[in-house]
Amino acid sequence: MRTALFSVLAAAALLIAAPGPRDIAHAHGNITADLAERVSPAVVNIFTEQPSAVGAQLQGLPEGHPLRQFFDRFGGQGGRFGGSAEPQKSLGSGFIFDPQGFVITNHHVIDNARSIKVRLSDEREFDARVIGSDAETDVALLKIESGGVLPYVSFGDSSRLRVGEDVVAVGNPFGLGGTVTRGIVSAKGRNIGVGGPYVDYIQTDAAINQGNSGGPLFNTAGQVIGVNTAIFSPSGGSVGVGFSVPSNIVSRIVADLKDDGGVERGWIGVSIQPVTDSIASALGMAEKTGALVATVAPDGPSNGVLRPGDVLLSFDNQTLTKSRDLPRFVGRTKPGATVPVTVLRDRVPQSLFLRIASRPGAITSSAPRTPAPAPLQVQTQDFGADLAAIDPRENARYGLAPNETGALVIGLASSGAARQSGLERGDVIQQVGDWAIATPDDVLGALAGTPGDSVLLRIKRDGQTLYVGVPV
Repeated sequence: MRTALFSVLAAAALLIAAPGPRDIAHAHGNITADLAERVSPAVVNIFTEQPSAVGAQLQGLPEGHPLRQFFDRFGGQGGRFGGSAEPQKSLGSGFIFDPQGFVITNHHVIDNARSIKVRLSDEREFDARVIGSDAETDVALLKIESGGVLPYVSFGDSSRLRVGEDVVAVGNPFGLGGTVTRGIVSAKGRNIGVGGPYVDYIQTDAAINQGNSGGPLFNTAGQVIGVNTAIFSPSGGSVGVGFSVPSNIVSRIVADLKDDGGVERGWIGVSIQPVTDSIASALGMAEKTGALVATVAPDGPSNGVLRPGDVLLSFDNQTLTKSRDLPRFVGRTKPGATVPVTVLRDRVPQSLFLRIASRPGAITSSAPRTPAPAPLQVQTQDFGADLAAIDPRENARYGLAPNETGALVIGLASSGAARQSGLERGDVIQQVGDWAIATPDDVLGALAGTPGDSVLLRIKRDGQTLYVGVPV
């Protein structure tokens, strides 16, 4: 686990008749003890064994090989000779959410494990097999065979959580097992830069430490409303800032994993970026809302429907208040469905329909970010950027197709509008407003012809298309 932000997940809830969470939250403090007593039998400790990096390299070597003899003799000396060949052991938490032995934990707890053991609170221990695992949300589903009915917990509705509501975490911090901590929901909808784009985390001040990964966060009715996933800490220990994957996300992922061992997500084939204040101004928007379409995949389901520069305002009748809402909404939509969307195009809202496809493998750009070669032409612009023409022979260097054109940013004034608006050295300006750009002089002409107070620039950066709003 990392010292600053490290994974530690949780999820599930106890299937029992209980008062509503609002009633219990104001009851006597002993209710926490009663809750812990009820749910603890379904919370488990998870122990895994993974091959070390050295051990992986030694695999396949014959017994008498000199490297094997070397590590048999010196491999246990604290990594002095490059690390031990002994298997690495890790621990985490989890919970049983089905009486037939289905267990939820974190993906990172069991990732690459060659053996997994699940230990119950009554000290019974079982070998576990992986049904499925999803790295994007850090959720994994295991199965143990006990020969009988097991204690279990069930999910609550994380959308009903309120900031300030009491919560309880149960898990296995530092291998101690059966540890209960109490706190409140400090915030909701957190984006912490960990994992994929499909999770807005619950923040809690209930103490979460190494080993709590995969353990449940309960509401006061004994329902799992989150899976403890990460903490922010300069020291590696709890400082009262923990994060959990909401139960409504976990329950959908687990249902998919239980069905066929995988997670199928919707895809519309666009790349997006947030609408900033400057972009909103350039597009005549009253507020920065929605998701700006930067590129449309030529073979994607949105080709011919959406255009670069469109701002998606709603998806399937759900308002997009933030750009990161879109991946979550699309990801949980069943492939093959057709959904209504609202876009802002040329400053006019339009209603369209999108077909949802199945998300293909992730594609990342490998276009190198390389300083400019000797420029053919340099022009200092009034908005604070030095530009150069691009030799078409150098297009690949900037992630451009052979027939693409643009003006290369080779310098930025420290206090200029271009730098303050987000332009960077190495960007290629391809469009200013409605003007296509082939040379630095084109940029000057387009800026001079802009009627408003700001203009939208389409740029190429590291092979990806982005938009930047610049005042003029």
